[in-house]
Amino acid sequence: MKLYGYWRSSSAWRVRTALAYKGIRVEGVPVNLRVGEQHEPGFVAKSPAHTIPLLELDDGRCITQSMAIISYLEETHPEPPLLPKDPVHRAWVREQAELVNSGIQPLQNLMVLMRVKHELKGDDTAWAAHWIALGLSALEALAESRAGRFSVGDAVSLADVYLVPQLYNARRFGADVTRFPTLLRVEAACLALPAFQEAHPDRQPDAVKDSK
Repeated sequence: MKLYGYWRSSSAWRVRTALAYKGIRVEGVPVNLRVGEQHEPGFVAKSPAHTIPLLELDDGRCITQSMAIISYLEETHPEPPLLPKDPVHRAWVREQAELVNSGIQPLQNLMVLMRVKHELKGDDTAWAAHWIALGLSALEALAESRAGRFSVGDAVSLADVYLVPQLYNARRFGADVTRFPTLLRVEAACLALPAFQEAHPDRQPDAVKDSK
């Protein structure tokens, strides 16, 4: 399998974490979003939305969108699981992951920020920080009553896979993360694990030092 991604993309980061946690090895194919490689015809043929991550299976079939890719990995490589057995806990994990996936990240992704900055002449950093802080406030409220060592209970889950990259982005855009002690505690537990360390942007072959 091949994973097309960009070192600092939070969506690609989620998939890298899931792969590492499950011990699945794939070939990484960097796609430089900053120079527009996601718009090249060969890539668009695989990902019509011009987005990464993209998982290309050994038979050539492709899956895009981090949630769809990780769901595929969970179904084809169920151990170790990223979803708990209890139905309510599974729903909580999905709820928290979707809060990041659909409620925070789309408002601070590269395409949106470029439009805010270049076309609308707005402050893209302030825009991103506002929406990130708002979403993380909701996530903190949910995690306060659900978290054990990790976001929901004491086992790593999909919620953690989505949380860690979002906190990284929060710091990039200057959001005050000290307001979220539960999330920070969970993040520290995650980052102590080899899978999360391996998936970190700074560990990727295409990482750019001192990039803003």
